[in-house]
Amino acid sequence: MSTEHLTRHTPPLPPTAVLASKVPEVTLYFWVIKVLTTGMGETASDLLAQRLGPVPAVGLGGLALAASLALQFAVRRYVAWIYWTAIVMVSVFGTMAADVLHVGLGVPYTISTPLFLVALGAVFAVWYASERTLSIHSVRTRRREIFYWATVLATFALGTAAGDLSATAGLGYLGSAVLYAVAIAVPACAHRLGSLNAVAAFWTAYVITRPLGASVADWMALSHARGGLALGLGPVTASWTIAIIGFVTYLALSHRDVQDDSVDARPAAR
Repeated sequence: MSTEHLTRHTPPLPPTAVLASKVPEVTLYFWVIKVLTTGMGETASDLLAQRLGPVPAVGLGGLALAASLALQFAVRRYVAWIYWTAIVMVSVFGTMAADVLHVGLGVPYTISTPLFLVALGAVFAVWYASERTLSIHSVRTRRREIFYWATVLATFALGTAAGDLSATAGLGYLGSAVLYAVAIAVPACAHRLGSLNAVAAFWTAYVITRPLGASVADWMALSHARGGLALGLGPVTASWTIAIIGFVTYLALSHRDVQDDSVDARPAAR
């Protein structure tokens, strides 16, 4: 599919210019695809590192991430396949970032996990100090879009490290998957009971989807000796990619996840 019509004659926007929504509505499809991208990113990252070597894999992943984000920032509204391609590449590169710290630099997960948590907290703090909101429904200016994607990248790196930490601490990949499946229900229940607001519930669940999907994918792909089903990195990556393409194609055709641009379309308060 050509993207020339999406980027031709689109001058740069000032950081406070009001945009159409650049992110999808949060539906069941959103969470299903999000979990699928986390698992696919985990196994794809490991597969690329095995086939190409860690350094070329990180370089290729970084270039692909930069290209996908450039396209995401170039369009003026949410486009399903562009947005989810960027999410997939964040997933792949976020996994690589966490793995480089552990495998390449020898930083234990007990250190990298809190480091990524602090990094995520810092992004949230700067975002809120600047915009007075962390709601994804407010991502209608260029500056908020930058904060949004910085947050997404931080959540993927944190989730990768946290998932590997729990798996290597004795739970294994299946045990970790069960742990995070239970954990992800906590913010949903808290929000329904009125003890957690929608924004906090969303971002809490968003972080947890990463170790949930990655733990399931690792459990499916890795060897019996490592507590997995030994299906292989290639088959798991391919099957999860096909599932992502199927869901995203459905959303691209149905537009069921397109936010109403009449909501929160006014300039954001500073």
